[in-house]
Amino acid sequence: MKRFLLLFVICFLVHSCARVGSPVGGPKDTLAPKFLSSNIDTTRINVKRDIHELRLDFDEYVTLKDINKNLIISPPIKNIKRILPSNIANKFVLIQWSDTLQANTTYNFNFGNSIVDNNESNILRYFNFAFSTGDKLDDLYISGEIKDALEIKKKTGSTENKLVVGLYQQKDTINYKQKPYYITKVDDDGYYELNYLTPGKYRIVAFEDENGNSVYDPGKEKIGFQKDPVDIEKSISGLNLKVYPSRKPLKYLEMKEISGGVLMTFEGQPDEVKVQSLSEKLKDIKVTHRPKSDSVRIWFDAVKNDVGQTANEKLTFSHNLGPKKDSAYSVSLFYRYNKKNVMDINSDNDGGLLAPQSDFKILSNYIIDKIDPSKWVLKSDSLTTQEFTAKISETNPYQILVQSDFVSGKKYQLTVPKETVSSFYAKNAQSKRFDFEVDKIDQFGSLEFTLQNAPASSYWIQLLDANEKVAYQKYTKGDKVKFEILKPGEYLVRILVDNNENKYWDEADFANEAFAEDAYVFYKKAVVRGLWETREDWDLKDSRTLDNPKGTTPPPAAVPDNTSAGQEKEAVPVKQEAKKEIKSDNAVITPAK
Repeated sequence: MKRFLLLFVICFLVHSCARVGSPVGGPKDTLAPKFLSSNIDTTRINVKRDIHELRLDFDEYVTLKDINKNLIISPPIKNIKRILPSNIANKFVLIQWSDTLQANTTYNFNFGNSIVDNNESNILRYFNFAFSTGDKLDDLYISGEIKDALEIKKKTGSTENKLVVGLYQQKDTINYKQKPYYITKVDDDGYYELNYLTPGKYRIVAFEDENGNSVYDPGKEKIGFQKDPVDIEKSISGLNLKVYPSRKPLKYLEMKEISGGVLMTFEGQPDEVKVQSLSEKLKDIKVTHRPKSDSVRIWFDAVKNDVGQTANEKLTFSHNLGPKKDSAYSVSLFYRYNKKNVMDINSDNDGGLLAPQSDFKILSNYIIDKIDPSKWVLKSDSLTTQEFTAKISETNPYQILVQSDFVSGKKYQLTVPKETVSSFYAKNAQSKRFDFEVDKIDQFGSLEFTLQNAPASSYWIQLLDANEKVAYQKYTKGDKVKFEILKPGEYLVRILVDNNENKYWDEADFANEAFAEDAYVFYKKAVVRGLWETREDWDLKDSRTLDNPKGTTPPPAAVPDNTSAGQEKEAVPVKQEAKKEIKSDNAVITPAK
């Protein structure tokens, strides 16, 4: 019996020691999955057109990361039915579809960075698999770099690069609302490759595919393109493009009640909007719209016309912006008068301090039609009445400029009685007193630029703060620019060129093959110090950037460059604030709001 128990214990211990467990320690797996084979033979040619799946086998278990964002099939195959693995890791990748493939066509499956191993998430980077339904595998390619022309510095961190490059077959009519015939992603360094291309003529386009649908969406995604087709007879290297903000198609959006009337908004930047009231009770209206602005303000006297005083009241207006030219389109809203939305004025300066040699600014929530400054009082140090002049700003009809011999270090009080600032149908409802002090001159510096290869047309030169917000700007012309009164600090500097002199920086219009206007960024930060005059020389053809202050010599273009003059230049343009109008300002430069 004892022998039996001893034998049982020994067998149990031997069995326990023989059990397979998870290894502890050892080198970490850093290798990406290795492709082994597929359901298509190794020649990858003369593949039957009625094949409906692609299976790829690997040496270890893999998963698919963001496969819908990463996988690009060129030419596109519609009706993809299933992609595996989905939730559970597997040693193969399977893609199934219901379409019949095209004859004599090379198909490329670009998986990007979606294939990763299951244990350590090692990425099989930029994996491609190609096969042909013809008797040869097309092997031509195009490669190059794509830059965001308005990006000041490369974004760091986890920000995904959404840029793609596509080729459309050159035909009499090209449907840009469909996916490109060939398409590929741009890597984090801006490099792209379009592989396995068939010889022929194509239109090349690069865009920021924000929604991941592989189709360019005007006004929502940045765009870069060439006007002339690319003739692919042999492989091409160094075909570089820049993407710019794109212009939105004109489209009516909505109406809503605002102080003094109604706001009508559009997508795009209409040059002119014609608006009329179709409501019997509301015939006396004023309509204001600045060219290229996406908003139209309709002013009226709601009390006098008894509109929306006790309940919501339907108001109908017509406008001229729609799919058919020279046609009127009616739109309506239910309007209710808000008694709190009276005309008011406030200081439009930086707190209680006024920069030396600057105008004191008053801002209204209503457009300003008339002012009566004869009833205003300006005092210095609360004692002495001081002479001044006041006028409505020529560039901003909501702003009043008060000019006087303001002395650095002195305190001032400006009193504006009620009903001395008028809009079309209203006046300022309350008297206001503005207390401010003129800052000391030694708290400010100046900055002067001498430009080489300066634009022939007018341009905005802008100083941006650390958040890339416009702090100061000038609309000017020529090769010398000077900012007189600047707060000390470091500024990014950019130039936006008004090539067509329309006082607006125009975005790219792909539908009409119109390039964005030129833009540049200075390769270093401009430093401003109190009581210092900083001088800088800037060659707009300088290749240096903030990310590469030493500069590089760009590779020669592989095909004729059909971009606009500004896009041919290698100076890196700046980040444009989305959908914001940029207007000229001939007044003394002051901090932008």
